Amino acid sequence: MPVTFRILPKHGLVYVRYEGQARLTDTTTAFAAYTVHPEFRPGQKQLVDLSAITGWDGDFLELMKIQAQKAEAFRGVGAQTMMVYYAPTRTSLDLAKIALQSWDGLDGVITLVQQSELGTLALLGLAERSFEQLLQEAG
Repeated sequence: MPVTFRILPKHGLVYVRYEGQARLTDTTTAFAAYTVHPEFRPGQKQLVDLSAITGWDGDFLELMKIQAQKAEAFRGVGAQTMMVYYAPTRTSLDLAKIALQSWDGLDGVITLVQQSELGTLALLGLAERSFEQLLQEAG
């Protein structure tokens, strides 16, 4: 599957990574698995790593469907969710911009885009200097 997630409870963070050609049906499947994961919590920060993405399927209908599901799950009990997209390439930046637009008008989610790992980690309030360090320290 070109999308995976890893919950880092110590940081209140979910690391989501896309690789290759993103299919939004895979996103729907991964998100469903995330919401039933025992460590899922409303308000967990989201780090969405788009650095290895080569494109996406262009399924705008599925995009709207999954964003509505995410908005519902993220709202929880009044919790706000910070979602930071790491988009260091032209392709990933274009996709991040589409994702940001899809959140317009949906409450409870703060979305940002960064083009450096260090900037992404800083926005999330993390002291680690790289994603590799973050993931290694998380075990």
